[in-house]
Amino acid sequence: MSENVKELKNDDTVNNNTTSEAKPVNEKQLKINNMLKDRLRKYIKKLDDTNTSITKEESEKIEIETFKQLYKPKVAGNDESYKTLPKFYFKLPRPDDVLAQKLREETRAQFLQKKSKELLDNSELKHLWSLLEKTNPNNNVGNNDELIIDYIQFRKLREEAGPKYKPYFTAEVFGRLQAAEGGIGRVRAVSLFNYVMRRVWLQQTRIGLSLYDVTGQGYLTEHDLESYIAELVPSLAALDGLDSSFSSFYVCTAARKFLFFLDPLRVGRVRIRDVLSCSFLDDLLELREEDLPMELQEQNWFSAASALRVYGQYLNLDRDHNGMLSINELAGYGSGTLTRAFLQRVFQQCLTYDGEMDYKTYLDLVLALENRKQPAALAYLFRVLDINSVGYLDAFTLNYFFKAIQDQMVAHGAEPVNFDDVKDEIFDMIRPENPSRITLQDLIRSGHGHTAVSILLELHGFWAYENREALAAAGDHA
Repeated sequence: MSENVKELKNDDTVNNNTTSEAKPVNEKQLKINNMLKDRLRKYIKKLDDTNTSITKEESEKIEIETFKQLYKPKVAGNDESYKTLPKFYFKLPRPDDVLAQKLREETRAQFLQKKSKELLDNSELKHLWSLLEKTNPNNNVGNNDELIIDYIQFRKLREEAGPKYKPYFTAEVFGRLQAAEGGIGRVRAVSLFNYVMRRVWLQQTRIGLSLYDVTGQGYLTEHDLESYIAELVPSLAALDGLDSSFSSFYVCTAARKFLFFLDPLRVGRVRIRDVLSCSFLDDLLELREEDLPMELQEQNWFSAASALRVYGQYLNLDRDHNGMLSINELAGYGSGTLTRAFLQRVFQQCLTYDGEMDYKTYLDLVLALENRKQPAALAYLFRVLDINSVGYLDAFTLNYFFKAIQDQMVAHGAEPVNFDDVKDEIFDMIRPENPSRITLQDLIRSGHGHTAVSILLELHGFWAYENREALAAAGDHA
């Protein structure tokens, strides 16, 4: 046995030398190898309790079998887990693969139908409210806002309502509602019920929007949005009097707002998640009310009154009636004081057809000018103002646009204002990180970006800024 051990040691020494010559082994790996060999030798000695001598071949055989016994189960287990890794990427079927396209459509339809069945319907919501009222039978208060439940009652409601209601009765939901109401260990029944209704509505809307998501990737293209809005229009009572010949223009006008604000990179699609989280869908569905006040309709971009106003302005500007706007025609927009320098940059920066603007491009401009406080609108206007495409506005750029304002002041018989004074006021107003450059983030962060761009775009905007104190005093007296 001792001779065999010596032979093993000699073989190990030879093998180690050969290995070191062929490929250098680091100290850590060498230490691990020696540890494994020592463990195998100790294990082999335990097997040979009879102290009988074994040959070199038998020793190697025992060593291999011992190694397999100790380490093969672990390796085999890893191999099996590797083979059973789930597939997580699936290519979209080719447009010409009709069978795969049909299979995908049918599968998605079945999936969305299954998700729809999991939602609470009207009768189940009524049942939930009746359970909430029973949580405090001694409550004689007529105002349902005073119904309050604690966590024990909350858990009891979950068990009484049934398995379909359990997703709405989690500890996290109770904690969030409690925190929103002051963290007193109780929540109002009305708050809980409103939460459940809102969540059901969001899930229903998500499923409805997903039906128009052809690829199933969670996005809606402009065509998908227009299809959704077109099929939604008949259910909106406030749009009952909409002329059929105007329907396509209305759909285009409504869809454009989603794309302008929710597609900042201009890739031609918006995420369904973003559509649900913004207030635009609420504004659109608000039109289901039959007696919506005209004042609210005029403030709602999606109302018939607002869409007709925007489209009517477009038709009035189109003096040659060719369905497009030239730079001279667009100059009449609003108060008619948009500067020539700004208009030229709009036509350079935006998509035009033979030097003229179509209705969709016009809608983007209107949304930017009517919502100047919004980051998406500021980003649009900043791209127009950034004449050198360097990502910032410097004194030269400000002077380029303000010179057009000065020309308009001279044309109206007013004395032009000194540019340096205006430049200093703009920089003091924005307070950029770099004292000589104004970036888009500076405009957004300052909270005065809309004022700064208005000074540079149109004489009317500059006049409103110059006379802001007089206008404020007049407003107070009114």
